Amino acid sequence: MRDEHETRGAVRSPPWRRLAWFVGIWAGGVLALGAFAWLLRLLMRAIGMGA
Repeated sequence: MRDEHETRGAVRSPPWRRLAWFVGIWAGGVLALGAFAWLLRLLMRAIGMGA
């Protein structure tokens, strides 16, 4: 029978790589939210709600 750590992948990636993934996912979320807000603004201006 294998050790539980072996079956779950005992080798972890380096901290800088995990941090890079975190920053990348965070930046992608910020960009997606910004794009959505920009499109919503365009739509609102198109129907006459903008200033």
